[in-house]
Amino acid sequence: MSRIQAPQSVPPASQPLLDAVQKKMGMVPNMMKTLAGAPTVLEGYLAFSGTVGKSSLTAAQKEEIALAVGQVNGCQYCVSAHTLLASHAGISAEQAKEARSGRSSKPVDAAVLKFATQVVEKHGKVSDADVQAARSAGLTDGQVLEVVAATVLNILTNYLNNVAEPVIDFPVISLTI
Repeated sequence: MSRIQAPQSVPPASQPLLDAVQKKMGMVPNMMKTLAGAPTVLEGYLAFSGTVGKSSLTAAQKEEIALAVGQVNGCQYCVSAHTLLASHAGISAEQAKEARSGRSSKPVDAAVLKFATQVVEKHGKVSDADVQAARSAGLTDGQVLEVVAATVLNILTNYLNNVAEPVIDFPVISLTI
């Protein structure tokens, strides 16, 4: 059972946001139903998610970041959701497992995952060498910032889900790798 319940009566400010999610995804995930209880939080999350979605990172890289960050933060809801979403981005089950461990067989994706994981584990206080390693792997400074933004977006959802504990409405994935 969820620690914080989705509102039984959706606040008027949240309804158009949930309708847009339904139209885009074909469903409204329990996480977003829960966030509907705080319309400004739901609106902020959706706006930030939409903006990060426009970055130069590939859909696969964004899903890999979500998996790695979700694993580090112990968010079973996010790991479950993004394992499914990653499959839609062309990521195999084995690649998803690798991403959860912060690894990829593709050098640039490996650098993206390593840097995202460093951002989480070091609470943003990465070293000059960490940034240089990302650059040396082919990331531009803009892409380094995009990795930070994608990482922070996932930290937000990880923390919201770890606090609220919505019922997982995706195929459940164990956090054990």
